Amino acid sequence: MLLDFTLEDHTLPNGLRLIVQPDSTTPTVTVNLWVGVGSRHEERGRTGFAHLFEHLMFQGSEHVANGEHFQALMGVGGRLNATTWFDRTTYFETIPSGALELALWLEADRHANLLAALNQDNLDNQRDVVKEEKRQRYDNQPYGQAMTTIYATLFPVGHPYHHPTIGSMEDLDAASVQDVHDFFRRHYAPDNTVMTIVGDVTAERALELVERYFGHIDHRAEPRRAPVAALPPLAEPVREEVVDEVPNDRIHLAFRLPAEGGDTGEEFLAASMALDCLGGLSFSPLEQHLVREQQRANAIDVGAMGFVDGVSLGLVVVDVAEGVDTDDLEEQVCAELTAFADEGPTPEQMEAVRAQAERGWLSALAAKDERADIISHYTSLHDDPGYVNTFLERLAAITPEAVQAAADAWLRPQSRAAVVYRAAEQQEEVA
Repeated sequence: MLLDFTLEDHTLPNGLRLIVQPDSTTPTVTVNLWVGVGSRHEERGRTGFAHLFEHLMFQGSEHVANGEHFQALMGVGGRLNATTWFDRTTYFETIPSGALELALWLEADRHANLLAALNQDNLDNQRDVVKEEKRQRYDNQPYGQAMTTIYATLFPVGHPYHHPTIGSMEDLDAASVQDVHDFFRRHYAPDNTVMTIVGDVTAERALELVERYFGHIDHRAEPRRAPVAALPPLAEPVREEVVDEVPNDRIHLAFRLPAEGGDTGEEFLAASMALDCLGGLSFSPLEQHLVREQQRANAIDVGAMGFVDGVSLGLVVVDVAEGVDTDDLEEQVCAELTAFADEGPTPEQMEAVRAQAERGWLSALAAKDERADIISHYTSLHDDPGYVNTFLERLAAITPEAVQAAADAWLRPQSRAAVVYRAAEQQEEVA
């Protein structure tokens, strides 16, 4: 299936890349900005800065008071937010068409003039907010440190993906106003930003407004470092065991995968499909055998996280049923992985995974905000705004042989990083 979304692609003289996708089905517009800075761009001792900045960007700028960005857009019926990840920071709003100029003015003021309002009080306030978020989502949540441990186990010290986006308490505490000012100057610049506008506006009008409000911003981002070398699969299993106050044992099996996009993009897609075949369907081997038939696992989740700096991440999470030996269950999961790598997917699995991926893709594209985010994603990270139109063709071109080859190369049990949580109560009973 070939999609045909109209895409207007412009780069301003200051380096800002603008993608416009006109859509007049409803009188709304989404503005989506991807700034090319995430946790993988952070220096040792300065972790958590990208996420901290996501918060600071709503604390006011030269002509906008603290909190006014939210108030102004929500006051006209808009919705807005921001997110931070390893490879980028995203700011987005969906507003009535008549509020587009207001949204662009607000965005331009903070992207050009944030430092006028970035003082010690704002830093202290948002540092405390981020630290509390870390406590709630990571430190005091069952299994909350699982992903942090997986990153540290799967990727070596010093690797861009070794530490989580939230950063460390020590680094957040040590951040000074000068540190965050320097971080902004290095990364928040037009030539490090992609803006996608989707909705009820012509390409000409959108370009006119963006040039008016962003064209004067002339500072440049620091040169991007070269990508790190691609990481091969682990040569042998590695593991971390955690005894904690959790409801039940849980097995996390993590695998290095090929990087998303570029020369390895199709291999990443094949590996992602392999994971979906293994556990993403009601009749997939892990789900069918371990959850439905034997009831040795309460639930199994699988998935792939696409990264761009030399490696991605595949994950199998098994919630261990009460009374089941966790080590035996891990070995059973490993046996299923081996069998799939040896035999590959069945025609039924391939058909179901393709249908599931197609349905998910079309569902995401139906919403303007998600469509804008997808366009920004592939423009910012892969210089390919047209991916929004070609993904389904690429998906259809992945063969069963390619899926088996990806599983054989990347998902063998000997290449796993295992992070196993054991319930403290059960350990006390065994002792």
